[in-house]
Amino acid sequence: MKSIQMTDALWSYVQAVTPSDDDVMQELRTLTAEMPAGGMQIPPYQGRFMQFLVRLLGVKRYIEVGCFTGYSALAVARSLPADGQVITCDVSEEWTATARKFWQKAGIADRIELRLGPAVETLQGMINAGVAGSFDMAFVDADKNQYVQYYELCLQLVRQGGIILIDNTLWGGGVVDVAVQDEETRGIRAVNQRVFEDPRVDTCLLPISDGVHLCHKL
Repeated sequence: MKSIQMTDALWSYVQAVTPSDDDVMQELRTLTAEMPAGGMQIPPYQGRFMQFLVRLLGVKRYIEVGCFTGYSALAVARSLPADGQVITCDVSEEWTATARKFWQKAGIADRIELRLGPAVETLQGMINAGVAGSFDMAFVDADKNQYVQYYELCLQLVRQGGIILIDNTLWGGGVVDVAVQDEETRGIRAVNQRVFEDPRVDTCLLPISDGVHLCHKL
């Protein structure tokens, strides 16, 4: 059975009975939505879902690939215990300058470490530094053509029993359109297939937002 059709009235009801973002998170969302690349921001209900997972699983150490303007890192950091840590990777000083500003405004900047540079190099450097298996949760939401590489590196960094969330895995329906053969779409198809066939993880592809593939490391 397919998901229920989400009418405007039903969507309004869902929003009405779902806890809303705090003022700082709402301000960040509004500012980001006005940017030319604002569509890359995850929706608030996805942020809420991630917060729910953080609390449910007792996450203390979280790593993400793709910071953008910092909303997902902020959402997670808000839900971590006082000794929790977020490490977020990005290549854009411009976008992450906004992130830093709002982390400070929210009073949780001490929980978030931003690492600027190509994420493959950052993640591999962390593995080389001996922190493999030390993270409870990872979130992948960056350049899609490198998704398989990000997945493999995050799988090393996440502990047994930890989870990896891979974003945009339905890609607006592009994953099933054989006419779409750009590098990013092929990258998403590749990671979906890799995860599906990987005996190291238990998985579930959820049709929320633009598709979120959940991977539980066995």
